[in-house]
Amino acid sequence: MARILDHAARHWWGEPARLWTERVPAAAGSAQAARALDAELFRPVRGLRVVLLDYADGAADLVLVAHRAWLDATSLRMVAEVLTERVPYERFHAGRAQVAAPDDELVKRWREADYSGAAVEWASGDVAAGERTGVVSVPVRDSAHLAARVAVAAALVLGRYEGRHCPVIGAVTGLPARPEEALGAFDAGTLLAVDLSGAATTGELVAGSARVLEGGGWCDARRYARLCAETGGRVLAGLLATATDEDVPCQTAPFPLTLVPRRDQDGSLLLDVRHRLGDVDGESARRFAVHVARAYERLAGDDDLAPADVDLLDEPERRHVTGLGRPDTPLGRRPERIEEIFAARAAERPEAVALTGEDRSLTYAELDALAGRRAAALRGRGVRAGDRVGLCLDRTPELVVTMLAVLKAGAVYVPMDPAYPAERLAYTAGDAALRVVVADRDFPAGDGLSVVSPERLADPDDGGVPRSGGADDAAYVIYTSGSTGRPKGVVVSHRNVVALLTATGDDLGLGPGDTWSNFHSSAFDFSVWEIWGALLTGGRLVMVPYWVSRSPEEFHELLTRERVTVLSQTPSAFAQLMEADRHRDERLAVRLTVFGGEPLDVRPLLGWFDRYPGCRLVNMYGITETTVHVTAQTVTRGDAIAGSRSVGRPLPGWHVYVLDERGRPVPVGAPGEIHVGGAGVATEYLGRPELTAERFVPDPFAGGRMYRSGDRGRLRADGRLEHLGRLDTQVKVRGFRIELDEIRNVLLDDPAVTSAAVVLRDGRPAAPGPAVGGAQADGEVQAVGDAQAVDHALARLDAYVTPADLDPAEVRRRAAKVLPDHMMPATVTALPALPLTANGKLDARALPEPASAPPAPAAPAEDFTRTLAAVWESVLDVPVGDDDNFFELGGNSLLAIRLAAAMRERDLPALPLRELYLHPTVRDLAQVLGHE
Repeated sequence: MARILDHAARHWWGEPARLWTERVPAAAGSAQAARALDAELFRPVRGLRVVLLDYADGAADLVLVAHRAWLDATSLRMVAEVLTERVPYERFHAGRAQVAAPDDELVKRWREADYSGAAVEWASGDVAAGERTGVVSVPVRDSAHLAARVAVAAALVLGRYEGRHCPVIGAVTGLPARPEEALGAFDAGTLLAVDLSGAATTGELVAGSARVLEGGGWCDARRYARLCAETGGRVLAGLLATATDEDVPCQTAPFPLTLVPRRDQDGSLLLDVRHRLGDVDGESARRFAVHVARAYERLAGDDDLAPADVDLLDEPERRHVTGLGRPDTPLGRRPERIEEIFAARAAERPEAVALTGEDRSLTYAELDALAGRRAAALRGRGVRAGDRVGLCLDRTPELVVTMLAVLKAGAVYVPMDPAYPAERLAYTAGDAALRVVVADRDFPAGDGLSVVSPERLADPDDGGVPRSGGADDAAYVIYTSGSTGRPKGVVVSHRNVVALLTATGDDLGLGPGDTWSNFHSSAFDFSVWEIWGALLTGGRLVMVPYWVSRSPEEFHELLTRERVTVLSQTPSAFAQLMEADRHRDERLAVRLTVFGGEPLDVRPLLGWFDRYPGCRLVNMYGITETTVHVTAQTVTRGDAIAGSRSVGRPLPGWHVYVLDERGRPVPVGAPGEIHVGGAGVATEYLGRPELTAERFVPDPFAGGRMYRSGDRGRLRADGRLEHLGRLDTQVKVRGFRIELDEIRNVLLDDPAVTSAAVVLRDGRPAAPGPAVGGAQADGEVQAVGDAQAVDHALARLDAYVTPADLDPAEVRRRAAKVLPDHMMPATVTALPALPLTANGKLDARALPEPASAPPAPAAPAEDFTRTLAAVWESVLDVPVGDDDNFFELGGNSLLAIRLAAAMRERDLPALPLRELYLHPTVRDLAQVLGHE
């Protein structure tokens, strides 16, 4: 055999080849023989390797292994027939279509055709696995067009796993027009783009794939590599149709998921899924194989299905998946009202300080008594149980006293931010049917509306307030952005708030020893967690004035001075606090930091771990409609290194599902819409029965109701949830939930505007594309609040309006009468027409860069003014004139903080952020800072 190999190799390729012989001290078929065979089959090879395994019982195995860029499977079998003298080697002479050993270019081309995409999000690859390949086998039955059905089944599964409407499946087989009796690399490849939109039935998809696979739609390695490149290299799954019963189809899977139909020893049909361990772990590959086999069976049984009709889960797996999002720990506490629990805390520690702010403190007893008197005063003004009372107050002790008073009166508080435009405040008052608003400044008048200051809510003849109502009564109504152009009120009960503190108190160690900060506006539901989290667990609440919350340095001083131990922050705000902390010698007393309001990028937290190793960081996902928080994930140093996007497991009493558009559970790791059930689900949208019925739906798995969040997510095998952004035109900017359609509708309310679009941009050069608002938006909208890609401080809203002769500044001024600051577009650009796709939808990618004001000429002697303008330009990344308005150029509260830091780094005068808000132009600010 060695002589034949040497002669044949010289004849075929002009160079010798060696037969390696290994004696195996074990009988054929033994475990040791199997290990020796596997070792030879999977030993790396560049060209051709031939090994004879000589067993102790006289039997032998001839093992031939070749790189696919050297010999295809047919050629390899021909070589085996020559070496075993079944065919004389002279038969393969130079006159036939014999192919010499390929050069390195072909090897390179095949490597280029390999998968080169990003990490497989629904699996856990092992970076140390190298090119090692695992295999999972599942039984399938014979059917017509076997390869085409396998390919379409794989596309269905891949489409569900990755949320793609047109996944690409690769295929490798022998070239249909292969020269007979030729030796060489004649493998060919093709790509199938399987349209799962529903335009074709599954039978039509199979027939179309069969026409390609069986009709010669193949190309050689060079063309195949170009096809793969055109897909961005993301060919994750593919079919390998070159295998026979005698072949091991591959050492390293050509695709991360390589499907190989084959016959078992008993003749039954199996589908092997060979998977690269570096990309896909064994359990994820097993799940993929089972789902492909299940989809294949459905395709083989019915050709008239729509792709969405194919359900990948059977009943046992459905029960398993719906159980993944349920916590192990039940919620134990009986339902109570908020003011009842507060009264119990006051009775336990009446002299403990409950509330600090504005250079004053109130003990629990004092706060309880003062709130009781104000409750009686509210009753005296006609407020009755169940009435809604508006609160338009700054972050001072008066806010909390009045909030508690409303609850003691059996009423419902409706918080409003004093910074909101008058028209928005008036709308909220009218929509909530408020008859009483407690405000510490002017509030827009309304029919039947009584506006009273906190100081006037005094009743020295307090006779007490009779108890009324139960835990299921509404405690507050918080208004969130609405797609119709007007905000909508979310009604949340006492029971929900108490459940939130019950679910988190023990795990987070909340108690009388803690000092909390109230950093957020009362109109933002994060404040519910801060205020009642402190007061219902016996802690002390420190009110953070608005201007202090805008200045990381001043906020740091407050945290240090008040020895705050529990801190709640949006990731955007915390990034600025970390920067301020880095420049301070004083160490904070914070033991617990809770993140919420927007996606968290955990990678920048490594420095915080170094400086505060004893501080626990908890990332929480939640929605106003599900009572602030739903899940919790303690962030570790390992999570920060890995860049984890997990928001953790549901809180006790809460549960989550990830469902497809038909309300079916999706497989583990696959994306879908997050649905939340359990103790936190809100009562309703105030006065919106149709919207309530649309979003608060029956829970078919656990009973009760669940909330359709509109958020995209995936459940991991361990029950942890990953938040993947929005499914609709809703986005988050610095913690505020915003419907882009609301802004668009406000713009369209302007009689001069004929059409409008709103996009959210990162604001950095070469940043991700825009998210789009409006019914004309084409395709799925990605929330730019993705923690992995966005600089939240630079995220901005850009508006486009028609016709072209509109005055953008005037459009913006009219919108500012309705929209709060965080919803105001940074720019308004007037166009002759909005660009449209061929389908008549808005083409967001064709929108021009937003218009910006041209720089004003600099006066000769204004050196400091020009220096200041240059700093503004470095922060805003736009040209800046002396009379340009910081906020009209795209500035926001976070960029204001960056501006202050940039001025400090350049040894310029300190910038009090209050002055920037009061004097938002370069010229005016320069004068305030003492320079002409």
